[in-house]
Amino acid sequence: MKPTRDEAYQVLCEYNDSPALITHALAVEGVMRHFARLLGEDEEKWGVVGLMHDIDYQQFPEQHCIKAREILTEHGVDDDIIHAIQSHGYELCCDVKPEHVMEKVLYTIDELTGLINACAIMRPSRSVLDLELKSVKKKYKDHRFAAGVNREVIEKGAAMLNMDLDTIITETIMGMREVAQAIGLKGDL
Repeated sequence: MKPTRDEAYQVLCEYNDSPALITHALAVEGVMRHFARLLGEDEEKWGVVGLMHDIDYQQFPEQHCIKAREILTEHGVDDDIIHAIQSHGYELCCDVKPEHVMEKVLYTIDELTGLINACAIMRPSRSVLDLELKSVKKKYKDHRFAAGVNREVIEKGAAMLNMDLDTIITETIMGMREVAQAIGLKGDL
């Protein structure tokens, strides 16, 4: 089954109660929906994948992307959604390779949303609504800033997608703007 957005959110919250993880899931969902619209893909499906991508992270961090299969299978989730979710951990915590464009986008933007979030909260406005590409690129180059963000994954993902990094960053910002209120990045504008 392909869960509805509400069903996906319920499953997410069943396994995660960390506000930071839920906010991250909402950010990734928003960006996935944005990219789905850009690419003429199934926005609902992409959103569900983005929302549930870290389903196992809070309870099973050492088995991240592995335990997801078991959890989602128990909930009757379709295998293609499970594969997509697992693939965002490719060569990091599992060997499920991103194959479909949806999987490649998830792989690429998961880390990038964290960097953009960090950039936004450092702004005087504390908002993603006035964040621009040049600000993110400046911070991207400083590996001490948001040091936990794996820039190599972002770059590998961009290569998989055959898209330039500037476009991916810009569109990820746009996707996060669409959900700015929900992810706490509307700020003081």
